Amino acid sequence: MRSPYFTAEHDAFRLQVRGLLAAETAGAADVWERERHLPRTLWKTLADHELLGLLYSRDDGGTDRDLFTSIVFLEELGRTGYGGLRAAVSVHAYMATHYLATAGSPELRAACLTPAIRGERVAALALTEPGAGSDLSGLSTTASREGDHYVVRGTKSMVSNGTTADFHVIAARTTPVSGGGHSGRTGLSLLVVDAAAPGVTVEPQPTLGWRAAGTARVTYDEVHAPAGHLIGRQDSGFFYLMRGLQLERLAAAALALGGMDRCLEQTLRFTGGRTIFDGPLSGLQAPRHKLADLVTELEAARQLVHHTAWCLQQGALPMTECTMAKLYTTELACRMADTSLQLQGSYGYQDGSEAARVHRDARAATIAAGPSEVMRDIIARDLPGA
Repeated sequence: MRSPYFTAEHDAFRLQVRGLLAAETAGAADVWERERHLPRTLWKTLADHELLGLLYSRDDGGTDRDLFTSIVFLEELGRTGYGGLRAAVSVHAYMATHYLATAGSPELRAACLTPAIRGERVAALALTEPGAGSDLSGLSTTASREGDHYVVRGTKSMVSNGTTADFHVIAARTTPVSGGGHSGRTGLSLLVVDAAAPGVTVEPQPTLGWRAAGTARVTYDEVHAPAGHLIGRQDSGFFYLMRGLQLERLAAAALALGGMDRCLEQTLRFTGGRTIFDGPLSGLQAPRHKLADLVTELEAARQLVHHTAWCLQQGALPMTECTMAKLYTTELACRMADTSLQLQGSYGYQDGSEAARVHRDARAATIAAGPSEVMRDIIARDLPGA
């Protein structure tokens, strides 16, 4: 369908990005999966094509493009079919660096954001902990102000880009909650920690899917971060996160759209070329109806995501819509991946097949940036009488 949200310029940009990503991933992405991280050369290539700072100001080295240019990029990133690639790049370009761009000091942006946009420094976002994920109020990592430094103590887990990042944007408790302890929404701050600082220990954390994302467990043992590495105001981290998570969830939804487009195309090629009962598999009613349902749901998801992006571009903060978009697209991606693998039978079930990779990658998106159960709870709070 022709979309009212995209211009001819967006369409041309889509073709440019699609061609670049196809060329870069051909024959290489499977190697990245095996090595479980992205090569440095890829970050430089993306930067050379001005893809790592689409939303950021020209003063910081970005290109200050509209939000739908980023939606195009994210959809095409998803279309590559590699979940680890899309996770790593989106964390770098739309999550970790987002907080620097919106709340970082000029000095901190110059030291971290601009080199990240140029592909010279890789960023990671360290929020999740072994004992706290969706409930940010349960984070226990601390950052105590001591003179002109913060001393960081704690452990983060499931950190995308963790094995390769040059710096981490972390959430830490800078002020204990009333009555002592380390729980609660108040007293959280965001800081930049140099990955090479003494006391930082990085341990690879192998995952079922998203294998090229460089996922790691990171321990901060008396790590000193300069006071100037504080992002925004002290103890305002929860506020920044609540706003930043909306962009993160919208990004997850756009990535899922692209991934589903790729999955559907691959499934249609297989079912059209697979002969069964003297005809193509796609000619049987049961597969045709399954695919018809998925195509219909995919188009509904696309309209929801694009409308949500339009709301965000107008200056609104559509928390419910971002949550709905993330919930619906990532769960639909799981259903589509499952149907695709089922239709491809024993071929799809082989470990090296695209269907198997898409199947294991799809599940992660229903957990990252808030699991589906939390998304439903957020949505339910806005129901009349809730």
